[in-house]
Amino acid sequence: MVDLSVTLAGVTLKNPIIPASGTFGYGREFAELYDLDILGSFSWKGTTAQPRPGNPQPRIAETASGMLNAVGLQNPGMDAVLHEEVPNIARLFHGPVIANVCGFSLEEYAESSARLNEAKQVQILEVNISCPNVHAGGKNFGSDPRSAAAVTRAVRAVTEKPVFLKLSPNVTDISEIARACEAEGADGLCLINTLLGMRIDLNAKRPLLANRTGGLSGPSVFPVAVRMVWDVYEAVKLPIIGCGGVDSAETAAEMMLAGASAVEVGAANLRDPWACKKIIESLPAVCERLGADRISDLTGAAHDEKRPRR
Repeated sequence: MVDLSVTLAGVTLKNPIIPASGTFGYGREFAELYDLDILGSFSWKGTTAQPRPGNPQPRIAETASGMLNAVGLQNPGMDAVLHEEVPNIARLFHGPVIANVCGFSLEEYAESSARLNEAKQVQILEVNISCPNVHAGGKNFGSDPRSAAAVTRAVRAVTEKPVFLKLSPNVTDISEIARACEAEGADGLCLINTLLGMRIDLNAKRPLLANRTGGLSGPSVFPVAVRMVWDVYEAVKLPIIGCGGVDSAETAAEMMLAGASAVEVGAANLRDPWACKKIIESLPAVCERLGADRISDLTGAAHDEKRPRR
């Protein structure tokens, strides 16, 4: 029997499949379809300190082999999540939960992360540094090594939970950002977030999205995600959660061969709500085909030299 368990910074998951933030809400809707306890974990919807209504409509657009979204971090805010969603999650899912934390200032990142110390089921903080820094003209925290390092330092100071930084692919050198996060005490990394893109309505001669641009996700970004996971695996010693276009057991295995210790499934959940269940059920056969008794042996196996992860 194939051992599907993996470990992320000391947190053991029964398998490496994690529904990605923004595609799984807080688990309520998917719990009506299947038993969430089959999952390795799930990353809840990006949460900010205060409630956010999100961007104006339209904020979703289909593209070839993917989709654009400009939802705008719509969420009920940290108070509602702690008092309403966290107790409900405990009824729906009994494994370790990943909390996706968003912020528009260092103070907000630190405040939200500190508040999550009281949520025992939250065992990993996934800090989204693709958010715009309101004190730096709207430039994303993840676009500059110094800003990424500052967020890592601020969050690391207020929590003992493992801190994973979710990196943006919209940078010149993602490995440089990864090294900056590692230097400031990150426990792991998640990559990639969405690629910036846009579409134009030919008839209206206007952008399809009210926000003009949005994040591209789905199969079209998979080769980019694999390349970036590969590069970051070579650059740091941190465990990596690979994300971007994973939609099958085969693509999950490919992401792990590139260097991921676990994978997040995003847009595939929106196309097929049972996607994660199907992937988990297919993983043993793929591992057997690859000659792996433990799925964790796939991590980094495509590299000339496997590098130890923290």
